[in-house]
Amino acid sequence: MKKPATPPDTTGIEKFRDFSTISKILGAVQGITVNNRYLHWHKLRLAKPPEGLNHDEWWFGIKLHRRSQYKSVPLTDVQGRHFRYLLAPPIPLRLHEIDLGAGGLIQMPNQITNPETRDRYYVGSLIEEAIRSSQLEGAVTTRKIAKEMIRTGRPPRDKSEKMILNNYLTMKHISSIKNEPLTKELVFDLHRRVTRDTLDDPTSAGRFRTEEERVVVDDVYGEIYHRPPDARQLGERMRRMCDFANGSATNPSEFVHPAIRSIVLHFWLSYDHPFVDGNGRTARALFYWSMLRNHYWLCEFISISHIILNQQMKYQRAFLYTENDENDLTYFILYHLEVMRKAVKQLHDYLSQKSEELREVESELRGTLVLNHRQRDLISHALRHPGQIYTVKSHQTSHNVVYETARRDLIDLAKRGLIEPRKVGKQWRYRPTSDLHEKLSRVE
Repeated sequence: MKKPATPPDTTGIEKFRDFSTISKILGAVQGITVNNRYLHWHKLRLAKPPEGLNHDEWWFGIKLHRRSQYKSVPLTDVQGRHFRYLLAPPIPLRLHEIDLGAGGLIQMPNQITNPETRDRYYVGSLIEEAIRSSQLEGAVTTRKIAKEMIRTGRPPRDKSEKMILNNYLTMKHISSIKNEPLTKELVFDLHRRVTRDTLDDPTSAGRFRTEEERVVVDDVYGEIYHRPPDARQLGERMRRMCDFANGSATNPSEFVHPAIRSIVLHFWLSYDHPFVDGNGRTARALFYWSMLRNHYWLCEFISISHIILNQQMKYQRAFLYTENDENDLTYFILYHLEVMRKAVKQLHDYLSQKSEELREVESELRGTLVLNHRQRDLISHALRHPGQIYTVKSHQTSHNVVYETARRDLIDLAKRGLIEPRKVGKQWRYRPTSDLHEKLSRVE
């Protein structure tokens, strides 16, 4: 990816220092956005400036407006300059949507508010996030194979599968620690979990990189995009990051919206790159921890990495725009909020699709009430995947139930002739019967 163009140094342009020039610029430039878009210089230089201004003057006017509204965060760059952001449109609207939708119960589909069915979608989202986050960091395997590994409980066959399994187990763990304060030890533990048995040097898991371990962010051609802070600063920087993560402002002027705080955490750990490897996965895990800690429970059911994977260049550019333009986090915040909006929409679309499938199955069952919700879900899946193999372990994992409950479900379906049992070694496997559609009408 090509680096974005560096903005002009507006603080050092002498011709902008006389009052008449500044008055002309401010008269022509009305605010911090261009057509409601928060443009970086890389894109603004290609747009048409207001009448009577050149691009440098236009940029200078926009920066004057932005600087008057910036809010600083404790994160500093390698030169000690603070990162900052502002509430550019549509950030307030997106935050409002998150408060209503991700933390409340407004228009939430029944599948994830109903205790009887929520576990199915909870496990599915964990698997999806585990796969996509690992693929962002180089894991090479198909979604189908990865889902089969997790659902059946078989051991991972290679490093890519191990990365995915680590992410899945870490995401499950985050739900259990969401009420704990962030500490260096907790961050180290998350890093150990996501990198277990995947690092070239196993001893680098759960510790800071050293001065001898030179870490940069570059591409396959060796072009360097980011040089993280010196290893000697990492202890103090981690302390400040944890303080920021745990902070609750008592002064209204110091308030940081919880979603923005979570997004800044994602950026902060990525910027500091405190580990030899696994920084991206740890940063995204921290984002989820922070959102869940602030009671945005819907985040357990969405995958941000799925969206990021489909637009990796925008993800990378959001980091570069921020560093490239006076540490302006607004670019990264806007990008991340859009990712969350799309992830929530995908969840709603998926649940609508599943609802329709379930209605079709219930129609096939002709109104009988002899199957529980887990069995109906399996039959629904079997209708769409006639060659699928089911095991007690896969059924147990999919619905987050104990082994004996999963076993009884499958045995009952086999007795009804809806799935066919077959013993392979010591394990029983089940597959849909070839005439499942016909047999559904005769379920008793």
